[in-house]
Amino acid sequence: MARLDSNFLDTNDFFPEMELTLVSGEQLKIPKGFGDGYAVFLLYRGHW
Repeated sequence: MARLDSNFLDTNDFFPEMELTLVSGEQLKIPKGFGDGYAVFLLYRGHW
């Protein structure tokens, strides 16, 4: 479902590039850090 003027990803949209610091201290560049093919990206915000 497309939404006008939103930041939601839609069908065939590319995941935005970002760099995250992992708990180990390593840097993970997304989406390049996942390699080729499909990937699942989950975020856990912690206590709401």
